[in-house]
Amino acid sequence: MSLFTTPQNLPFGIAFALIVGIALLEGLGMMISLSPSNWLDDWLPETGHESALDRVLGWLHLGRVPSLVLLLLFLTGYALFGYSLQLVCRGLVGHYLPAWLAGLAAVPAGLATVRGLGALVAHIIPRDESTAVSAQTLLGRVGTVYAGHARQGLAAQARVRDEHGRSHYLLVEPDLADEVFEEGAQVLLVSKSGAIYRVIRNPHPALVES
Repeated sequence: MSLFTTPQNLPFGIAFALIVGIALLEGLGMMISLSPSNWLDDWLPETGHESALDRVLGWLHLGRVPSLVLLLLFLTGYALFGYSLQLVCRGLVGHYLPAWLAGLAAVPAGLATVRGLGALVAHIIPRDESTAVSAQTLLGRVGTVYAGHARQGLAAQARVRDEHGRSHYLLVEPDLADEVFEEGAQVLLVSKSGAIYRVIRNPHPALVES
């Protein structure tokens, strides 16, 4: 059997398949104004500096880099190291490691990839793109629809700045059934339901995104 079809390398084949699947889902989401990365960020815990979990998540750059990017980095490092490890073992001892053993051995490599390349990505992406503040603090702020047309049942993406001036990219739907917000519309965030923010038209034209 080849490197990519042997059962001993199944964990790395699954990792590669997930990379392709995530890329396809994100591309499809961009076409219909629904972002899987925004949902994932919304489900993950917010990072701070108090608990051991917070320190681990901070070490992995969660909150500085979009979580979907970190997941892709992990899967890439995991798969590449795993296949390389199996090739080396095949050359040295004539056979591959068992799938469970090779899969476990590749986990530190995946985490190291997140740690190393995540730091690089954090320096490349704009510093004002962050999800490290509480979602509730964005309520009452004005944002701009920048991708898609928002109507009830079909979310669009909007940019909102927090009190620190950092930009957040959110999914928004009108709070009123008969309203539609096109690209460039100024909206006011009034509530949040799951990953979706409910918005109304900005009632005060002098109040703009800041």
